[in-house]
Amino acid sequence: MATTAALPSLSKPAPFSDDAEAKAEWERCDYSIKITLAMAKAGKSPRPVRVYADGIYDLFHQGHARQLMQAKSMFPNVYLIVGVNGDYLTHMKKGKTVMTEDERFEAMRHCRYVDEVVKEAPWQLEDSFLNKHKIDFVAHDDEPYTVGVGTDAYAHVKQRGMFVATERTDGVSTSDLVARIVKDYDIYIRRNLSRGYSAKELNVSFLREKKLMFQEKVGKIKDKSKQVFDSIEGKRTDLIRNWEEKSREFIDSFLLLFRRNGHLRHMITDGKEKILHAFSPPGSPKGENGHDSSNQEDHSWYEPPKKMARTELNGENGWISSDDEEDD
Repeated sequence: MATTAALPSLSKPAPFSDDAEAKAEWERCDYSIKITLAMAKAGKSPRPVRVYADGIYDLFHQGHARQLMQAKSMFPNVYLIVGVNGDYLTHMKKGKTVMTEDERFEAMRHCRYVDEVVKEAPWQLEDSFLNKHKIDFVAHDDEPYTVGVGTDAYAHVKQRGMFVATERTDGVSTSDLVARIVKDYDIYIRRNLSRGYSAKELNVSFLREKKLMFQEKVGKIKDKSKQVFDSIEGKRTDLIRNWEEKSREFIDSFLLLFRRNGHLRHMITDGKEKILHAFSPPGSPKGENGHDSSNQEDHSWYEPPKKMARTELNGENGWISSDDEEDD
């Protein structure tokens, strides 16, 4: 069973244009055979089609990779050469970069779509550069690129019919990434100070350093507090869940008390009978004469008191007489 050999760009870093491997590929290319766009699209070119893409490629991201993927797959048989602008031209034409030119050169070598890297590529493409590297087509997005020159930097290759368009990836660019860093500047400075970078390395004053370190400590305390509250919230959720489970059992038990044979129903019935008995006691037992003994009143305390004796003193004889008048 035949096996397909791994492409060089997938097994090792792409060579620079002045490396022996790139030079050998350049010598194999018969540039006297001019390849038209129709030939390239039809896959009828007698040699690999040398496609060139260039850029600054600072903070290499998926937008860059997608552009190079499109350039690599533009035709059936493509040898992709990528030119990376150096620091001198980039800083003069566009501005400061985050990564140095050496970092950007090396990053480009490790993109799997790239077959060769040209260091310190020119800002505008001239025939001398195109002929030197035996370039057949130049790939870039179709929008006019006027940064640093005022006119479209790809106007010349478009006129020659050597331009092939790629599509831009919306939503991501190096400028967007830098804007995110600037927006969260304090966060990044605090993070790097906590990692051991000095204020001098981060170009931060002494007072700002102390302020940012204090903010970092406050941030850590906030995070810790949030973790504690989240833990409490989790426990509270468990408590509520357990309470709900127990409450169902309690309600079921409580309802059982009110059933026909429930304990609470018996308790209420017995209590009701005791209350009625207290307010309406049973009658007294009857006496020997057949009357209720409780209705036989004792009238002795209704009898009037006996008459008191009237005593008179006889002055002559000196005796005392008691006059008791009794009813016949």
